[in-house]
Formats: sequence, structure tokens, C-alpha cells
Amino acid sequence: MQADPLNVPKPSWLDQEDVNMFDHAVRGFIEKECAPHGDRWEKSGKVDREVWNKAGEAGILVPACPEEYGGAGGDWRHDYVFHMAAAEMGVDGWGASLHNSIVAPYVWHYGTEEQKQRILPKMVSGEYVGAIAMSEPAAGSDLQGIKTTAKKDGNGYRINGSKTFITNGGTANFIIVVAKTDPAAGAKGTSLFMVETDGLEGFRRGRLLDKVGLKGQDTAELFFDDVWVPSEALLGTEEGQGFIQLMQQLPQERLQIAVQGVGMMKRALDETIRYVKERHAFGKPILAFQNTQFKLAELKTKATIAEVFCHHCSERLIEGTLDASTASMAKYWVSDIQCELVDECVQLHGGYGFMNEYPIARMWRDSRVQRIYGGTNEIMKLLISRTL
Repeated sequence: MQADPLNVPKPSWLDQEDVNMFDHAVRGFIEKECAPHGDRWEKSGKVDREVWNKAGEAGILVPACPEEYGGAGGDWRHDYVFHMAAAEMGVDGWGASLHNSIVAPYVWHYGTEEQKQRILPKMVSGEYVGAIAMSEPAAGSDLQGIKTTAKKDGNGYRINGSKTFITNGGTANFIIVVAKTDPAAGAKGTSLFMVETDGLEGFRRGRLLDKVGLKGQDTAELFFDDVWVPSEALLGTEEGQGFIQLMQQLPQERLQIAVQGVGMMKRALDETIRYVKERHAFGKPILAFQNTQFKLAELKTKATIAEVFCHHCSERLIEGTLDASTASMAKYWVSDIQCELVDECVQLHGGYGFMNEYPIARMWRDSRVQRIYGGTNEIMKLLISRTL
């Protein structure tokens, strides 16, 4: 992306020297180590494993990890600029955003001191690639419906079950697995397990899933066939805390989806504005037609509202006051507007908008899942309605 088509002023919490320096480092890394390989990653269905190690060396993995565990001691501001940079620059297949601000926070929020000391430095360095295994073939947004079990066995647990739609699933060697430790107890019988998969007997990866979009992202099925893990793999010290832990972290995940949506909207507008200035029809640029001007004016307005709302939600997250309902509003509304905006941008490209060689076509494919993962937008509306 060459320019920010929205020109929304940076709020004070974001316009800080350390955040701007981190933003510059992330964009430089993406430009050098990711952008040149995007097409190849799309064809292979996964990013190069070494990019994780290079990102660790560059200091851009898990920026919010506390310093005592090898991180930079940052916060959501640093996560925010990472998500925004990746989306604006079109690196949608690299699952580092999930690794950074969805998977790792579970460890430092709920892990024991020993767990944090053992796991987090490996996530910061890229030695571990993180994933979280929630969804199952028969349980998506309804996490209470999971069937994977973890039963006590000696000084550990036996995990049995399968997971699907797992981002980073083809590469991850550190996976937070949602399982039932007491199937009869409903949500209160859910626990989270930190599963380190290298050489782990009974753990299998299924095929990389053939998705409509996000082709470069190694989304996979995972199978746990009588997998034994030590008792130290239980996240925290008590069974039955998993559902609470998930609910406490989902607002940040849903805000992350909204921020990624704003980033893609900026890129889509930038690509489209440049296209309609250069492309001619009936002897004049497409931008000269009033329909084009009005449509882009509408899209810029909606994208601006989306970014301002994400700024508001981010400020609340930093203050510790972002509630589940407001995060759900951000996730559902921004992703809906994102899909609308990208679709309109495809239309303004005409036939070229349907060609994979044009970035807008890839954005059109990649944007659709935003309304599904992290909880479907219908579930978001249900959560919001409970506050009425």
C-alpha cells in the first residue's frame, strides 16, 4: 500500500515513539521477508517455516510478552500496529497475528511461573509456532459442544478427539487444546492444555484444508489419538477453568479481527483509487464518473467510521474496560463493512477485479471468512442482544 486513503489522525495512545519504531520494524520485515514470497505461499498452502525464526530474530514476535519471559514488554498498541501492517501490506496468509496476540496471552495470563518461563521464550524466538485448537467437526461457535476429552492418567492426561479449521495447524508445534476434563459438567468441565507436539506420540496432522481464501495460511485438521501429556500441560493449576479463560480472551481476539478488517479496507481503497485514476472508459478516467466518486465517498466514510471505532475499542482494551458486547460490535460490524467495501471495489475494477493477478481479487476471497471465524457474526449479534 502506497498511502493511507483514510487519513484518520493517530490517537495519542498510538502515536508513541516506541510504537512507531516497532511499526517501522514490522513493515520493513514484511517488505523484505514476506511480500516477495506471497504468491509462492499461496500456491504451496503455507508460509516458509524459517520466516518464523527470522521474525523472532527481528524481535517482532509476541511484542506484548513481559520482559522477564524474553519479550519486549509491550502491549496492545504494538499488537495493533502489527495487525494493521500485515493487513495493509497484504500478508494475510502468515498466522503470526494469531501467534502473537491470541495464543501467547493465554500463557502469560493463566500459566504458572514454570509454564511461562518454559514456553514464552520459545514463542518469542520462533522456535515454537503457536495455534489454538477450539473448533471441531461438530462444534464451531458453540464451544460448549466440544467432544475432545482429557482424562486423568497417572501423573498426566490422555487426550482424545479431533479439531478442524486450525490456523497454523500445518506448522504449529505448540497448541493450546480445548478439551473436556469433566464432560458431565458442561462449560465448567472445560480445560485448556498446552500441547508441545514435537515427537508426541498419537498426535497427527490431517490435510491442509482447501479454503476459498487465505490460501497461504496452513489451516489444518488435527487428531489426538490417546495422546498422553504430563499434568504440567494443564494451563494454570486447576481443571475446569478453560471456558472462563476463553471468554476473558475472546474480546481481544474479536477486536483483532476488526483491526485486520480495517487494514484490508485501507489496502482495497488504495488499490481501487489508483486503478480508477489510471483506467479510462468512454474517453475519461473511471474516477471522473459521478457514480465512481459517490461510491468511493461512501466507502471511505464507512472505513473511516470503522477505524475510529477500532481506536475507541483499543483504548478501552488498554484500559482494561473493553467488554464482550462492544468487542462483538466491532467484530461483526467491521467485518460486514469490510466484505461490502471489498466487493464494491471489485465492481469498480470491472472484469479485472475478477482476475487473481489483481490484489483486489485476492482480498475479495480472503475477506469473507472474517464474518465466520472468531465466532460467527450471528453469534456476535446474539451476545450484543443480551445487553438490551
